[in-house]
Amino acid sequence: MKNYTITVNGNVYDVVVEEGASTGAPVAAPAAPKAAPKAAPKPAAAPAASGAAGSIRVEAGAAGKVFAVEAKVGQTVKAGDTVVVLEAMKMEIPVVAPQDGTVATVDVSVGDPVEAGALLATLN
Repeated sequence: MKNYTITVNGNVYDVVVEEGASTGAPVAAPAAPKAAPKAAPKPAAAPAASGAAGSIRVEAGAAGKVFAVEAKVGQTVKAGDTVVVLEAMKMEIPVVAPQDGTVATVDVSVGDPVEAGALLATLN
């Protein structure tokens, strides 16, 4: 048997895995969850080119990594235009402007990890 510690969505589990199990029974059985570890500090946001944040938030719909920043501060966008592209599970996910506006801030850079709901940009 081997013991492993696995973290899933912030919950830590001790797992025991039997080697060579041939009974058809489950190979791994999770133990009781441990206390969740402290969250890692969030990376500093990229500085905004203009000093004022807009009132319309563009947020990540899923956790992932910033693959591309398509819009620039001061650029006019229409509802549905791609502002940022996220990469999650080897898929590229466009994050679009929720309504027409002008990009006020871009709060992420290519390569930044983001959580679902994280602020990516703001529009005026």
